Amino acid sequence: MNSAEHAEPAINAPVPVDTPLRQALAGSQMLFVAFGALVLMPLITGLDPNVALFTAGIGTLIFQLCTRRQVPIFLASSFAFIAPILYGVQTWGIPATMSGLMAAGVMYVLLSQLVRWRGTALLTRLLPPVVVGPVIMVIGLGLAPMAVNMAIGKTGDGAAELLPQNVALWLSLSALLTTLLVSTMARGIFRLVPITAGIAVGYGLALWFGVVDFTPVREAAWFSLPDFVAPEWHWQAVLFMIPVAIAPAIEHIGDILAISSVTGKDYMKKPGLHRTLLGDGLATGAASLFGGPPNTTYSEVTGAVMLTKNFNPVIMTWAAGFAILLAFVGKFGALMLTIPAPVMGGIMILLFGSIATVGLNSLIKHQVDLSQARNLCIVAVILVFGIGGMAFGIGGFSLQGISLCGIVGILLNLVLPRARGH
Repeated sequence: MNSAEHAEPAINAPVPVDTPLRQALAGSQMLFVAFGALVLMPLITGLDPNVALFTAGIGTLIFQLCTRRQVPIFLASSFAFIAPILYGVQTWGIPATMSGLMAAGVMYVLLSQLVRWRGTALLTRLLPPVVVGPVIMVIGLGLAPMAVNMAIGKTGDGAAELLPQNVALWLSLSALLTTLLVSTMARGIFRLVPITAGIAVGYGLALWFGVVDFTPVREAAWFSLPDFVAPEWHWQAVLFMIPVAIAPAIEHIGDILAISSVTGKDYMKKPGLHRTLLGDGLATGAASLFGGPPNTTYSEVTGAVMLTKNFNPVIMTWAAGFAILLAFVGKFGALMLTIPAPVMGGIMILLFGSIATVGLNSLIKHQVDLSQARNLCIVAVILVFGIGGMAFGIGGFSLQGISLCGIVGILLNLVLPRARGH
């Protein structure tokens, strides 16, 4: 779909949202659109969904402060960090992982100042599509075994069986099929909530099979503080997470270009890419202070802005407020944790495949010529290092996964000679 085709009607026909009540209703709709993906990230990684709601709201408000409330964007859980957070939580625990995510937020802030100083040219030279594309592919493909394990009723690492495989497949495939159908066949606002629809159908089938345990919901209080977790310094987690911020930072540029084309305004110039990157970085750092996932701009919400033509950033303030209020409903978080693993696995099959496809599309869209030996070498090494599990260690420190891929990709891009004429 050509975004330029939508720019003109977007300018000519914005929907007036001029009263607080209308703004509040529009804000609740934006939160509904983001909701499925927002809570999916913490449910996959073992973080608290109520904390994720709280930090999404706080992060959006911080972003609005940094951008002088000029951009109609909602910030929430970043899928690019799923694999690193899973590894970090299993290896060092949640508090140590949060110190790494704090460092990733600092990396965002440094990138924002680099853009402010030198513009986007230097960032593009360090992180061209030939590096970013395969790194994003590794993020998705590296998680594929976890999705399949959960879809067939096992834990993410395949070590234990949670449900019989025949029951698990009914749940996972129904959730997957619903998500696919809603993504491709639904119309209007419903097309923007495929994850929510998939979870709803899978959960309903789980109720019919009788595999949902409501004990945690009954025991939870109606109103309670989210399970906040403070970060604890861990230098290995910090060094592991810093390179992970690279791919989401590049994706952020695409998100800003997308919302600019939808509204007909150039947010790269006003308030400026350095301000939007700064907003992302500070929001991610703030989320880590409470034990929440890193924040990023949500393409689902951008789609909702395009569909509804509600361009007023005040709407996102309302959405942030609703997210913060919902975070203190204890029974809500407990209900989210009752979703069976196979339902999540079914959604994750599409989700992780989509992440890998975004990386592939980056190579295609920028016409990266893989017949050139230089490009082929960079992509090949990144993919095999990432998916194959290559690791380099010195003493107690080990560099592997996405972090290793990002660093190796950047170094190869700088070191390998370019073909003449390029």
